[in-house]
Amino acid sequence: MTDAANSSKPAQPAASPDRRIYVLGSILGIAAGILDVTIGDLLLTALFVLASTMLLAALRPEKPWRWIVTVAVFVPILQILAYMFLTVKPYRAQIYESFLGFLTGIAGAYGGATVRRVANELWK
Repeated sequence: MTDAANSSKPAQPAASPDRRIYVLGSILGIAAGILDVTIGDLLLTALFVLASTMLLAALRPEKPWRWIVTVAVFVPILQILAYMFLTVKPYRAQIYESFLGFLTGIAGAYGGATVRRVANELWK
């Protein structure tokens, strides 16, 4: 009787433990894109992406490449959206430059993951 009762309930997928971190990464990526569109300073945007990916990788050091993609992908996307829909018209070179956030994202993500792993080893 319990088997029939259990089979009538739909199986719910297990929630990812990193869902909140992905949401945080998306918010930080959107903030980096908005920062790049409004201020237009590539260095400030690159430092923001570096700090964001470093924070995310320090929180979850496994597979740090996912934080690069999660944060840095929003910078060129928001540049393109601003070019298409807003009165802000960045130069074509600025759109291409926005892909440089991936380079600072690499440094931040792998640096943050390394710091976390070293800290874990020191405090064992």
